[in-house]
Amino acid sequence: MDLQNKKILVVGTGKSGIGAARLLGATGALPVLFDSNDKVNKAEIYEKAGELPGLKVVVGTVPEQLKKEFTLVVISPGVPIDAPFLEDYRELGIPIWGEIELAYAFSEGRIAAITGTNGKTTTTTLVGEILAAYFSSVFVVGNIGNPYTEAALETKEESVTVAEISSFQLETIHAFHPTVSAILNITPDHLNRHHTMECYAAVKENIAVNQTKEDTCVLNYEDAYTRDFGSRCPAEVVFFSSKRELEKGIYLKGEEIYRAVQDREGKRQTLRLMNIHDMNLVGICNVENVMAAIAICLAMGVPLETILGVVKEFKAVPHRIEFVASKNGVDFYNDSKGTNPDAAIQGIRAMTKPTVLIGGGYDKGSEYDAWIEAFEGKVKALVLIGQTREKIASCARTHGIKNIILADTFEEAFAICVDRSEPGDAVLLSPACASWGMFPDYEARGNLFKELVEEIGVK
Repeated sequence: MDLQNKKILVVGTGKSGIGAARLLGATGALPVLFDSNDKVNKAEIYEKAGELPGLKVVVGTVPEQLKKEFTLVVISPGVPIDAPFLEDYRELGIPIWGEIELAYAFSEGRIAAITGTNGKTTTTTLVGEILAAYFSSVFVVGNIGNPYTEAALETKEESVTVAEISSFQLETIHAFHPTVSAILNITPDHLNRHHTMECYAAVKENIAVNQTKEDTCVLNYEDAYTRDFGSRCPAEVVFFSSKRELEKGIYLKGEEIYRAVQDREGKRQTLRLMNIHDMNLVGICNVENVMAAIAICLAMGVPLETILGVVKEFKAVPHRIEFVASKNGVDFYNDSKGTNPDAAIQGIRAMTKPTVLIGGGYDKGSEYDAWIEAFEGKVKALVLIGQTREKIASCARTHGIKNIILADTFEEAFAICVDRSEPGDAVLLSPACASWGMFPDYEARGNLFKELVEEIGVK
């Protein structure tokens, strides 16, 4: 794609925006970084972007005359596609892309793209490690924290790229075409942005929109949305299931993971792959993540022996049902990445001991009934923080939960957990909410939890 000396508007000055501007600058374009916050320090933005010939930074509003000079608008994932200011560019006929589409236009090689409400980061990380054990040029990018735009120009024809793709990023793809795609699950999340589950599901399905029967799409048979999509998906579908035997695909039976295929004569053949206790991950959600990763990597051409070898050594990613330490007989788990009720359901289901649970945070418009129903007698105390604490407390009371404590700060909530827990218990941070308002992101929340655990003295 030739953008030489073309002015490109990049909306957003965070990690994604800076990555897009650097890619554009490296390809000869003239990026204009825009932030609608007129209080932003322009000098700091220039410093973050580094040496980019022709870079211009605009804050507050874009001058009317300048709008007409753009060839392309690239928006960061945090910018909704229905943001009113984008209408001016649509009326001018200027294409609006996201960072994924921009990076794809300049990248080479094959792509495995992974989306879903929950499990994306664990599955993407695991797939990345498996592919790196077999291929020589592997990139792990996207919503996982490594902008695709930063890696695009380093890819080669023989490269394989693993991309974690969020619903926000899938709103703005046009030609993006992965060799293998995966939708792990679709449960209520980000409805303050997507408005309805139908819209949210449709955006997730975009990951396969440009695929053909020469490609593969890995789907969860036990999710109603993804199972339904399987009949409409343009790619060859491979299902995985944690609840039933499949005629074809990867499935869990008892404590064993199997693969079912059809031989040349159309007869079903099954192969036992592994016992779930052979891996370090805990919880049925992680069994599903592993099955998805196996299916993805098989479709990418990795030998089964290599796949299973990596799976058995793989450890949980930070902040996702991460065992932190055992202090005074109490196990502490950091599930800060449980930023919605369905993710938090997986966190509590993974617990095998009486649990003191920290929940609450930013309100994304979620409902909490299913999460609280999943407590199933495990939660001996529910400690709530943040914007949603009253909403969750009210919901919990309707489900018969009585031991509810409201805390004003995270540190106070943690101290309450230490006080209410006994040897043989677990303390779990699995908030069912985003961290915004109290923390910049879920990593900061999880890191503080881990720091507080380390500070606990021995009794």
